Amino acid sequence: MRYLENWNEGWNFAKAANLEEARTAKWEAVSLPHTWNNVDGQDGGNDYYRGRCLYEKTFEKPKAFGEGKQVYLEFQAAAMIADVLVNGKKLAHHEGGYSTFRVNLTDVLEETNRIQVFVDNAANDFVYPQMADFTFYGGLYRDVTLIVVPEDHFELEKDGTPGMKVTPQVEEGRAEIALEAWVPGGRGQVRFTVDGMSKTAEVKDGSAKVSLTIENVHLWDGVNDPFLYTAKAELLIGEDIADEIVLPFGCRTFAIDKEKGFFLNGKPYPLRGVSRHQDRVDVGNALTEAMHREDMAIIKEIGANTIRLAHYQHAQYFYDLCDREGMIVWAEIPYITKHMEKGRQNTLDQMRELIVQNYHHPSIVCWGLSNEITASGTVTEDLIENHRLLNDLCHRMDSTRLTTMAHVFMLETESPLIDLPDIGSYNLYFGWYLGELSQNDEFFDEFHETYPERVIGLSEYGADANPQFQASEPERGDYTESYQCLYHEHLLACIEARPYLWATHVWNMFDFAADGRDEGGAHGRNQKGLVTMDRKLKKDAFYLYKAAWSREPFVHLCGRRYAERAEAQTEIKVYSNQPKVSLYVDGKLTETQEGRTVFRFQTVLSGEHLIEAKAGACTDSMRIRRVPEPNKAYQFLKEGDVVNWFDRDTYKKDFYGIKDRLKDLQANPDAAKLTDEIMAKARASRGDVAKSTQGNENLRKMMGGMSLESVLKQVKGAVPAEEIQELNRKLQSIRKPEA
Repeated sequence: MRYLENWNEGWNFAKAANLEEARTAKWEAVSLPHTWNNVDGQDGGNDYYRGRCLYEKTFEKPKAFGEGKQVYLEFQAAAMIADVLVNGKKLAHHEGGYSTFRVNLTDVLEETNRIQVFVDNAANDFVYPQMADFTFYGGLYRDVTLIVVPEDHFELEKDGTPGMKVTPQVEEGRAEIALEAWVPGGRGQVRFTVDGMSKTAEVKDGSAKVSLTIENVHLWDGVNDPFLYTAKAELLIGEDIADEIVLPFGCRTFAIDKEKGFFLNGKPYPLRGVSRHQDRVDVGNALTEAMHREDMAIIKEIGANTIRLAHYQHAQYFYDLCDREGMIVWAEIPYITKHMEKGRQNTLDQMRELIVQNYHHPSIVCWGLSNEITASGTVTEDLIENHRLLNDLCHRMDSTRLTTMAHVFMLETESPLIDLPDIGSYNLYFGWYLGELSQNDEFFDEFHETYPERVIGLSEYGADANPQFQASEPERGDYTESYQCLYHEHLLACIEARPYLWATHVWNMFDFAADGRDEGGAHGRNQKGLVTMDRKLKKDAFYLYKAAWSREPFVHLCGRRYAERAEAQTEIKVYSNQPKVSLYVDGKLTETQEGRTVFRFQTVLSGEHLIEAKAGACTDSMRIRRVPEPNKAYQFLKEGDVVNWFDRDTYKKDFYGIKDRLKDLQANPDAAKLTDEIMAKARASRGDVAKSTQGNENLRKMMGGMSLESVLKQVKGAVPAEEIQELNRKLQSIRKPEA
């Protein structure tokens, strides 16, 4: 039978690119999971190390190893390229930092052995990802397991397979379960067992197949009832069981209606949830199982029923959690931001591994081909062909699920990429990076009216918030927790008014590391999370979605970190999923409101006050006080970006400038001439947003509501900063017409 041994202990690590460097390298003892970027990949500094490093371990020949046995080593992930040597002999090379692969050690084992694993996350032009808004950690950051099997065993090597494939087909209360297992030795029988039923098949041409029927099938019904069956495969050599595999699976159906959205098991099941990255403060991506469980608990608390696992293959343990907790999952590969002509094979390899290793998970309903792949360049035939091949591969390997893509907002709605996958979604950030909040509504209304046959969703939307920053009058770009609330209140209403959106995913559940960022008072951090990266603080916007999605009764007072307020009258905002909320100030009832999700109260400040909100048996409280001047610690001082070049106090609002909307600038002949000149320069350079407006009337209309400042931010580098400053100076000399 199969023997498993955890191999996370006893490793040594050095930043050594080769064996010669290893002789003089500084070594340290480490335990797995491990990444060398747990600090430098999160602090936004210049010391972020991307390169080749070495892990070593000395080990004795496994006691379970004997005549006729095979010894494998399973790596659940090695980021991003790995070379495995045992006793000086190279046994494996793997490209892709997020999937499982296994190495056969059998033929090189001695009594005492040394394994060396070179892991490389240096930049290249053939392994994805290479350009994206998240840190590319390096390391052996998931478990390593030693596996000893008999000579006759289930497949272990090909694409990191679990060795068995389970395909349920549900119809009229019964499920036909197709089971297939692979046996590289090519002999024996396989006995399959599901729900107390067994059937045996001969191994032919390296595999065995059977079909079993479950009458009165118990459906996997999402968060309502995530029931799982177990499939077992036993390899029989004569009367003996040589090897065994056990896989959980679920029986369910799903469909998507272009007007009514997602259906699970024939019933409407609106998909409302979040996206997730797999890292934490000071840990990087080397998460423990306890950390994965905590992430799931927080996602469950908010009431989400779907997770977009971005932007790569996540840990098997987390997919298992999604199965057990009933989450609907979008799974994808890291084909992101920048298409690389030399990377085609890598996208196909990573997709093949993703599907093979995760086929049995009932939580997964779609395979994501790419994310914002047109963001850094034009749509080429090579890029389109790469997507065709990926789409065909998915359909060939899995006829039970759909393919999808996450499109960057400026991708033309008539692009051939839109119709290539089965379904699609857009990443929209109107109201944060650019434009106005209302443009999110306008975008979907125009898209749905123009393309009523297309299935469309919202794959990313969000606004950065540093909980330190607060405001009584929040506005786009201020990084306040207050504005994040306003942003998500609008987007929640936008979503609820459009039931045709097949799925919506907040970007992001948790703040995450992005080594290229240095903004909003945080280094190396994307702060769009509803929860901080250390999982210790739930921002106010978290409770907005909990109020909209969760069935757990609660009430939450917003603004507790806005404790010192200069205004004489202030708004007290409450989020709750209860129908009635009462506000108490210093123990006295001031007002009771009936409503849904968001409750707004006004109160006068004249010192320090105890504020309490009560909704049924639920209560929450905070203290706030009046101060003579605004607390500057609550304010983010903008600097160093096109959005923040010009101090508001010196910006003449009676004159035109780059803060004005494109359509307003175009209404004035002199301002329009200057604007056209700068946009022409952007188109002639590498400004993808500017280029995408050509022949795209829908997007041009959208961009008309954006400020010129926002557009130029998206094409940063296409036009020198000093030229934009000069443009603003010239526009500030043109007076606006009197209102």
